[in-house]
Amino acid sequence: MSNSNIRTYGNWRQPTSPGLLGLGSIGTGVLLAGLVATIITVMVADVLHAIVVFVIMAGFLAAVAVKDKHGQSVIVRSTNRFNFMRARYSGSNVYRSGPLGRTNWGTNQLPGLAAQSRLTEHFDSYQRPFALLHVPSAADYTVVIGTEPDGAALVDQEQVDGWVAEWGHWLANLGDEAGIVAAAVTIETAPDTGTRLRGEVAGNIDPDAPAFARAMLNEVVATYPSGSASVRAYVSVTFSAAARANGRRRDADEMGRELASRLPGITQGLSATGAGAARPLSAQELCEVIRIAYDPEVATLIDDAHQAGENTGLRWPDVGPSGHQANWDSYRHDSALSVTWQMTEAPRGIVQANILTRFLAPHRDIARKRVTWLYRPIDAGRAAAIVQADVRAASFNETSSDRPSARAVVGTRAALATAQEEASGAGLVNFGMLATATVMDVDRIADARAAMDNLSATVRLRLRIVTGGQDSAFAAALPLGLVLPKHLKLPAELRGKF
Repeated sequence: MSNSNIRTYGNWRQPTSPGLLGLGSIGTGVLLAGLVATIITVMVADVLHAIVVFVIMAGFLAAVAVKDKHGQSVIVRSTNRFNFMRARYSGSNVYRSGPLGRTNWGTNQLPGLAAQSRLTEHFDSYQRPFALLHVPSAADYTVVIGTEPDGAALVDQEQVDGWVAEWGHWLANLGDEAGIVAAAVTIETAPDTGTRLRGEVAGNIDPDAPAFARAMLNEVVATYPSGSASVRAYVSVTFSAAARANGRRRDADEMGRELASRLPGITQGLSATGAGAARPLSAQELCEVIRIAYDPEVATLIDDAHQAGENTGLRWPDVGPSGHQANWDSYRHDSALSVTWQMTEAPRGIVQANILTRFLAPHRDIARKRVTWLYRPIDAGRAAAIVQADVRAASFNETSSDRPSARAVVGTRAALATAQEEASGAGLVNFGMLATATVMDVDRIADARAAMDNLSATVRLRLRIVTGGQDSAFAAALPLGLVLPKHLKLPAELRGKF
């Protein structure tokens, strides 16, 4: 295939709000109110008092308008720092559980955003057990699907383009599915324990084989797992507990009966996207995934139990860490130390389908790496209004200056292209990304940070370390289906206006 026929992708953008001088709509309102207050002060008092009012207004606007490369203003960073210092002073950034912990019930309950989660198990119409995770505070139910991606090695470009197209259709259809509020894709790379290889060889070796052949197999079992990695992928789909807006919330049994007939269609649609064999995780499997994430050292014990045909017996109240400490830019949990990044800007321009290959691949300086893409589908009725509002805001920002910036001109073109695609039937999805790097040795965290910085540069992603909320970001990157906007005190729609 010639380079001219290679399909490219792009035109993702973050909706903007109209405003003067780069301010959002709320910032522009504050500017106008400050000017009016200054004029009134001059009229009823004197110039000195008016100057004081103007300086106060200008200082507030500077705190709102001056932003770093990640789009965070001074007031947002200051608020984040103050909230973390208050949490550290109160001791809420430290968690101890278990029989010797601070909790009264003596279990290893999940901390933070997932503390209230409840897990039940049901069976779909194919009689496959599936775990149903309920978060009462958000009124959500989540189903986690385990997949086995085929990979792009020795695959024709036409097949890859077909997978990408099917994935786009699957995401677009989420907006038409009743009750779906969010979806997430988690790609996790971790060191291979070698237990499965050891069991496979031990179960198939011939005792009458030559000594040289047996010695070679034993050497392979002993040396092959060193440096190798396993890759696992999970897709979590989150449903609303209410069948309609302001409707009655359904309990776990009602949701289990409804999802039993819908899960086969969802998993079948995933299989066409290159995800391979897709099946829902059982309650026991989900418990093991979360337990290993918080304490990676138990991965070998769980693999040994599976190899011996034993049940781990994990329960949902026991999958959390026995202790954690959320620092400003890191997260210590049981036997590991983790750092989580958030995507602040998607790659600019156009990209190809293999843009994330290196970023998702295992890295020698990172013991365990977890990359989670978060999606919030938008129904067709709201999508049209959103894209039209974005077009008006982009046009206003371009025409508000006699010499508009190149970014304002390109933003208007991108908004118009998005509106045309939506009018042609394309779906609209809000998306974000979290990436977690975990090391077993605290001294290796600097190497892991450098590795993530280098990997993000190769894929043109702008990443920022989550500060002041590492424990929440770590939980959000797990296949738990947590919808972050529902756990924020200040709505995302209001934060986006500044």
